[in-house]
Amino acid sequence: MTRNLTAIIHAEDGGFVALCPQLDVCSQGDTVEEARANLQEALELFFETAPADEVTRRLSNEVYVTQLEVAVG
Repeated sequence: MTRNLTAIIHAEDGGFVALCPQLDVCSQGDTVEEARANLQEALELFFETAPADEVTRRLSNEVYVTQLEVAVG
């Protein structure tokens, strides 16, 4: 079985951080591709090891990614 999940990746401290907001699982890497691959591995390990009730408790199917215009200065 497979599941489609969201990955949000951003630059941080010379590398990249990847977050899956549906499960609050994150990872990092030196490149976008590495951060994405590491997040995929972390998610696969999570599904392999987490009890079913924890997966159910943490899984959120509503994820909203948007941009805001904010006044600065």
